[in-house]
Amino acid sequence: MTRPLALVTGVGRLVGIGAGIARELARQGWDLALSYHSAYDARMASGVRPHDAGQLAEELRGRGAEVRLFDADLTDPDAPAALLADAGADRRVQALIMSHAESVDSSILDTGVESFDRHFAVNARASWLLVRAFAEQFPREWAGCGRILALTSDHTVHNLPYGASKGALDRIVLAAAREFGAQGITANVLNPGPIDTGWMDDPTREALTQRQPGGRLGTPADVAAVVAFLVGEAGGWVNGQLIKADGGFSAP
Repeated sequence: MTRPLALVTGVGRLVGIGAGIARELARQGWDLALSYHSAYDARMASGVRPHDAGQLAEELRGRGAEVRLFDADLTDPDAPAALLADAGADRRVQALIMSHAESVDSSILDTGVESFDRHFAVNARASWLLVRAFAEQFPREWAGCGRILALTSDHTVHNLPYGASKGALDRIVLAAAREFGAQGITANVLNPGPIDTGWMDDPTREALTQRQPGGRLGTPADVAAVVAFLVGEAGGWVNGQLIKADGGFSAP
């Protein structure tokens, strides 16, 4: 049988959540279209890692997956539809997994308008346009197989534009669960809590670990296992949910 195809956004680093998701999906028999944005990576503290995407693709191909890479600037309103079209040029995309994000720390008093608008362009507007393009290309004969999943966050304090735009993302994806139910497409949002992908300094890592009931931070592999369930056949009855799979970080 033909392997199903998933589009996973935000897969620019070997240690990222997107890379963990891609690895697990490849292991479970998915082919993959992976997007990243090198100009965004260049603005971040970790910097551009030009070989990561290619190295990950080779690793996934070694696991039996067909892999295509796309450097997509999601601040461009034409980019989401083009990305979906390019990813599904040979066959339709069955699962849309949105792990991309604009994320630059700033607070209420020091957030600039340009930064605020860029966060909403990437995290909310591009996600809406990806969801729309996914639904438009999805064949009705696949009813019951379509999956939309977005990664979100509760972090808002001193991270205002990121948190606010993630809130908008949540509502867009949850609306899709109702609007596309007749097409057999499920839509869910996953909040994984703090995941150690190399961005934490030692004090941050220690403080967050102390808040975890299990005494350890989450990893990309932890997130990937939940994602793979939700986009797989067994997850088809989970729909329209904002799920916290965070190891208990959010427990009262």
